[in-house]
Amino acid sequence: MRKRIPVGRAQGVLTACLLWTLLVLVAVPAAAAERPRVLVMGDSLSAAYGIEREAGWVSLLARRLEGKARVINASISGETSSGGATRLPALLEEHAPDLVVLELGGNDGLRGLPPQQMRANLAGMIEQSRAADAEVLLLGIDIPPNYGPAYRDAFTGVYDELADRFEVALVPFLLEGVALDDSLMQDDGIHPTAAAQPTLLDNVWPALAPLLEEEGVALAVRRD
Repeated sequence: MRKRIPVGRAQGVLTACLLWTLLVLVAVPAAAAERPRVLVMGDSLSAAYGIEREAGWVSLLARRLEGKARVINASISGETSSGGATRLPALLEEHAPDLVVLELGGNDGLRGLPPQQMRANLAGMIEQSRAADAEVLLLGIDIPPNYGPAYRDAFTGVYDELADRFEVALVPFLLEGVALDDSLMQDDGIHPTAAAQPTLLDNVWPALAPLLEEEGVALAVRRD
C-alpha cells in the first residue's frame, strides 16, 4: 500500500524544489557575469593590423581564457597615447574592467612626439584605471635606431619609469624575438605577421598570468 504524503507537506516540498531551481538558474548567469574582465588599450600591434583579427595576439588570449575571463579589445590602429587617454574614461565606465593592459606609445614615437607628453598620458591612464579598481599591465615598445639614441633612450625609458613609479607590471618589449626577424614581420617592417602573434602572447603571458590569478582565475599552466 502506497504511503500518502500530507497535502501541506507536499506543497512545502514542491515550494522548496522550485526555490532551489530558481537559485540555480540565477546563480549560473551571475557566475558567468563575475568572470574577470581584461580591457586591452592598444594600437595596431594589438588591433591585428594587416592580418585577420582572429589571428591577433589579443584574440589568442581571449581563446586561452575562454570561460575564465572576458577580454575586451579596445585597440585601434594608429592610436596614440593621447587618443587612448581620451577614450579610456568611457571604456572604464562601460566595461568596469578588473585588469587594463596598456599597449600604447608606439605611434607617439614614430611621429617623434615628446616623450614627456607620452609619459603624462600613460600616467593619467594608470591613475584612472586604478581609481576604477583595475590593476594595470604596461606593455613597452621600442622605436627604430634611426630616431637617434637620445630620443630612443628617452622614449623607452618612459615605460621603466612608469613601472617603477606606479609599481605596475611591465613587459619591457612586446616585440621581443619578433622585431628583428624579417620572416615574422610584414613588408612595412613595423607590424608582425600572423605567425608572430603566438610569440607576442607568450611575451605578455608571464606578466599577465599572475595578475589573472590574483583575480581568481585558475590557470592550469603558467607559461614563464
